[in-house]
Amino acid sequence: MDTLHNIKAFLATARTGSFSEAARQAGVAPSVITKRIDQLEWSIKGRLFQRSTRKLSLTDLGERYHADLQRLVHELDATLAGMARNEAPSTELEGHLRIKLPTTLGTLHLTPLLSDYLVQHPRLSLDLVFADRSVNPMEEGLDIAIGATPETYGRVADEPLCRLPRVLCAAPAYLARRGVPSHPRELVEHDALVYVTSGAQWAFDSPKGGRINVQVRPRLTTNEGQALLAATCAGNGVAVIARYVAQPALDDGRLVPLLPGHGVPDVWLKALVPESRLPLPRVQALLQWLKQSLAQGLPAGLPSGAVRQ
Repeated sequence: MDTLHNIKAFLATARTGSFSEAARQAGVAPSVITKRIDQLEWSIKGRLFQRSTRKLSLTDLGERYHADLQRLVHELDATLAGMARNEAPSTELEGHLRIKLPTTLGTLHLTPLLSDYLVQHPRLSLDLVFADRSVNPMEEGLDIAIGATPETYGRVADEPLCRLPRVLCAAPAYLARRGVPSHPRELVEHDALVYVTSGAQWAFDSPKGGRINVQVRPRLTTNEGQALLAATCAGNGVAVIARYVAQPALDDGRLVPLLPGHGVPDVWLKALVPESRLPLPRVQALLQWLKQSLAQGLPAGLPSGAVRQ
């Protein structure tokens, strides 16, 4: 098990960028972490980190094998966890799943769904990782990465879950100051509040058919949906916001929908799954359950029991 401890010390240090922080998270002294990495480097006859007084970074060797080691440790931990729970033969789903979720959507809607799923399958365990960026699940040691970005990756399957309608909107106070746009091209004269993954080129469906693309001028850029909503409600500009985030503010008048004749194209919520993980029964079962649960799309607004900030 020394080799496994050494590999985990390497992964923790690569993740945190610090021997001391890796040691703090592991509950050991920094000297233990450095010793384990020294042992690992001795066993492979190569350096994994470039060390200096100001910076700690991976060598080419460390970069090359980081994802492979992360995946192997993840699979070993999942296997050991399944063996530990296997007191008697069972046809129930069991094992461990590591899942990446977008922050706002994950917190408001997907976490409650996954919590219910755990209740139904007591022999399963989940590790939920929140990130508002596209990630390659193979490189991050994930079983499933859920998001709405268009990126695809080699040896990774795209599993569509549901459409995510969006709306162009602004606060009444902003529109009173700057006027109401009547055509997408007028948005170039407005302050734009931009969601990072959507970018500053906004697309609209023309009433006569075809697509209109507009390069807007960002006043604020964020990767978090609630931050985008708050900035828009405060009157800082116009924004394209997911309908499930914006609907409460549209209902109570804090936001006003714009350009009703020019629809904003939907995006798709999808699950990225490494092809090597796709055949696993626990992965297949969760994917099918998510597709069934989201078949009607996300509810527009906050789920029951959620607190509005």
